[in-house]
Amino acid sequence: MSSDVDTNQRRGNRTKAVIPVRVKGKDSNGKAFDDLVHTLDVTPEGARLGSVRHELNLGDEITVFYRQRKIQFRVMWTKKMKGTSEFQVGLKAVTRDSEAWGLNSPEFKREPAFSSAATQASAAV
Repeated sequence: MSSDVDTNQRRGNRTKAVIPVRVKGKDSNGKAFDDLVHTLDVTPEGARLGSVRHELNLGDEITVFYRQRKIQFRVMWTKKMKGTSEFQVGLKAVTRDSEAWGLNSPEFKREPAFSSAATQASAAV
């Protein structure tokens, strides 16, 4: 199944989050678009979008607008949804913003807050 995403390549856990966003870029035909879509899940480094109505090329860069944020992403994979004209798109951030999505979920932190405290506590014993 070549259209499936290899989950072994993923570095972190995804957080399910349906967030309305605006995306701007150029589709596979080079035509500019500006659409309202939504995330299906997010990570600190990326996102999976749903309801994308334009075919995108791997490696293309698009801009995602969320609240007051403007985030550049690179298209890592696309998947045409059966029976529709829509795509799901996997994105990876071009620039790193630790709180790009404004979520304070523990999955969005590089290491759990308790790990360094636990390490210090065990070293002191």
